[in-house]
Amino acid sequence: MARLLRRLQRCFHRKPGRFFTFFLLYLTAGSLVFLHAVFTNDNAAQPNVAWNVARGSAGGVGKGTHGKTRLTAVSSMKNSTVHERGSDHTESRNPDLKARTIKESDDARAKYIGCYADDIQKRTLKGASFFDYRKMTVFRCQDNCAERGYLYAGLEFGAECYCGHKIQASNASNSDCNMECSGERGTVCGGTNRLSIYRLELTPESVQRYGSATFKGCFWRPKDVTLALPVSAVIMNMSVDKCVDLCTEKELPLAVLGGQRCFCGYPTSHFTLHELKEQELCKSHCEGDDFESCGTEEYFLVYQTQVQDKRCMDRRFLPERSKQLVALASFPGAGNTWTRHLIELATGYYTGSYYFDGSLYNKGFRGEKDHWKSGRTICSKTHESGRREIEAFDAAILVIRNPYKALMAEFNRKYGGHIGFASRAHWKGREWPEFVKSYAPWWASHTLDWLRYGKKVHVVHFEELKKDLFVKLKSMVVFLGVQVSEDRLLCVEGQKDGNFKRSGLRKLEYDPYTPKMRATINDIIKTVDHALRQRKLSGVPEEYRPR
Repeated sequence: MARLLRRLQRCFHRKPGRFFTFFLLYLTAGSLVFLHAVFTNDNAAQPNVAWNVARGSAGGVGKGTHGKTRLTAVSSMKNSTVHERGSDHTESRNPDLKARTIKESDDARAKYIGCYADDIQKRTLKGASFFDYRKMTVFRCQDNCAERGYLYAGLEFGAECYCGHKIQASNASNSDCNMECSGERGTVCGGTNRLSIYRLELTPESVQRYGSATFKGCFWRPKDVTLALPVSAVIMNMSVDKCVDLCTEKELPLAVLGGQRCFCGYPTSHFTLHELKEQELCKSHCEGDDFESCGTEEYFLVYQTQVQDKRCMDRRFLPERSKQLVALASFPGAGNTWTRHLIELATGYYTGSYYFDGSLYNKGFRGEKDHWKSGRTICSKTHESGRREIEAFDAAILVIRNPYKALMAEFNRKYGGHIGFASRAHWKGREWPEFVKSYAPWWASHTLDWLRYGKKVHVVHFEELKKDLFVKLKSMVVFLGVQVSEDRLLCVEGQKDGNFKRSGLRKLEYDPYTPKMRATINDIIKTVDHALRQRKLSGVPEEYRPR
């Protein structure tokens, strides 16, 4: 061995290049072995997220029956500590788990009501469901269900989330809910065939979903039912699903339950869906499902099917070139793209843009390619401010949004795309403070510039547009000089979201604004509010006006 080492030493001494070559080969081999080990471990630790998609569901979340979707997702989890129901759960189960106190969960968002039994064949919560075997938290499940208007959110197996309007099972012992959330240590997320269930406090704008249908509310029976809802049928063992299926088959967007009779039709001037009644007035058990209400002969329960109302889907360029250039002006993140979507549906004409965004063109904004001075579009999007840019337009619709929401929306767009999200690293890093410092003053100067230099400005507050879409959108159509079609506006109400709304699944679980940021933003809100009132306009909405 010593002789071999001496020979190697003499060899490398005579030709040192060989030594460095040998050394580099050794390092390369070691690096390859290391990378292979890391790659293998990463593959074993990849997050496994399974989604249930309901029949006909377009939202990415479906009804609570698992079927093949769940079995496929779970069976692909190699080297994972999460197993199928009925197998050994000892690795993911902790009988000594101490959950956070119930009081900590009883905030304004939700109230913990207990541990309940669940059955894969007959779900306790029959609404939407989703799974995340690495990052499930109580908040995420609650937010997911609340976003879709469900009354209850339940967590099971430490990684599964179920939503529903009714709890269709009996209580279980709280000790049975003993599995830790996959994404939040020290917090309980149900157990084996056991759900930790929370009662949610819904926002007024939340909608309720039953499978692929959207719950619209309880309404008084129209005076002329035949004219308002032309298709009807008496259904034996009536249920919500049966009525929705009938109207979907008839290719009509409204499914209306009135006791044993199911009506189908469109929202029209005879049945506008604007006069919402107390839901208690519609409470009458369905013959086919004791847990559901089917309305009465006097008060109808209304659902919107997945059928698209096509009365407002046709769009075209202006038949003659317009001599008036109208801006659709807003600060970035204030809902300009969504407002364009509404205006196009309401008027039937394409909107243009001061810029060009290929992704928006591909989503149907055909006016995106036109020059903003072409005169072929009803109005043109712009985020510009400054006297010269503003005075290039003859009139403007100015959309103003709560700066706290607008800044976050634009930050998400900047780092995640039109309906994407900024990563947690961006929010926690230096990007967010620098963004607020730069963009917050612009929010104020943008509005002030348009009020100062705009020739004819129609102000629309984003929050008021969401709250009273029919009235506010009608005022914009009138401002644009287009004849108002009430049926078209009613159609827009049913198609209002389009493809431009971010999901609530990735909302921040903390407030990103520091006290210093809030002090600055509150000051600029007061400045804008004062400027609006000086021009005898309504100030900023009460909901974000500083006290």
